[in-house]
Amino acid sequence: MSGSLNRTAYFDNARFILIVLVVFGHLISPFRMEYHLLTTAYHFIYSFHMPAFILIAGFFSKGSFKEGYLMKVVQKILVPYIIFQLIYSIVYTIKDQEVTFTLVDPYWTLWFLLSLLFWNVLLKLFTKVKYPLFFAILIALLVGYVEGIGSYLSLSRTFVFFPIFLLGYYLNHKHFNYLITTKTRAISAISMVLLFLGYYFFFPESGRDLLLASSSYLEMGYEHQLHYAMLLRLLMYVVIFIITVCFLALIPKREYFFTHLGGRTLYVYLLHGLVIKLLQNTPLFDFSNELHAIFVFISTTLVISFLLASKPIISVTKPIIELHRYLKLNKRSKQQELVS
Repeated sequence: MSGSLNRTAYFDNARFILIVLVVFGHLISPFRMEYHLLTTAYHFIYSFHMPAFILIAGFFSKGSFKEGYLMKVVQKILVPYIIFQLIYSIVYTIKDQEVTFTLVDPYWTLWFLLSLLFWNVLLKLFTKVKYPLFFAILIALLVGYVEGIGSYLSLSRTFVFFPIFLLGYYLNHKHFNYLITTKTRAISAISMVLLFLGYYFFFPESGRDLLLASSSYLEMGYEHQLHYAMLLRLLMYVVIFIITVCFLALIPKREYFFTHLGGRTLYVYLLHGLVIKLLQNTPLFDFSNELHAIFVFISTTLVISFLLASKPIISVTKPIIELHRYLKLNKRSKQQELVS
């Protein structure tokens, strides 16, 4: 059974490796144009890190039709979303000296929470129609024509990335077992190297907007080439699918020293943006050359990722991030007091 999938270890490994890439991507974002290797790394990572996360999230949404599931999702997502929207509004107010608080326009990384909520709602609708994946992709292509669609309620990303979430929902463990064969891993490793080289030599900076999926075709600058932009988005799905599959094929299936941290990625995801904001404009990012920059980014990424997934940080932030659990416990204890 050497080729069988250790489900818990495999997905936890994938989650933690992906969150490290998320941190790295956000860390290098302001500096990506300074060195071509960073530009390539940024574009390449953004081609699969969130799609892979979304695919896995869809895979684990198979209980969506159970009674009370959607309400649990709402509580788990909406409470930390509101809290961190408030925290980010304070940070941006201090930074920009302008009071800004909104619940309908997610700050920076928080779009994923809002979209995740909507994906679970859309799942109930799309699984009832024939050819759900086809219609999900069709809608994703068409929303690009809607002028003004963007970060408001994370609508653009919700529709553009929903086909990936839906695909994850329809996958089963057999599909992932196909990925971990020696032959598939070898092909995937070679493919990833070739794709990275392709990005290094050919990927344009203008393709960044397609990867972010947060704007309409018009806002991307395709005002006279809307149909061309739609074809580019369709091509983007093909590229994303290939790179994501190759990445998932390379995930180790055994337990490692970091495997258990895969269950703490929500903490890293919610907190790392605040840490990065604090580190910006510090001497840490005064680079002497490209090699120095790469060393600083990799080491800082690892420190942030492991630190925010550590037990002390979890203990301190758990009452905030998992406030819904505490509210539920308090409600139960009060009910027990009334009964007694």
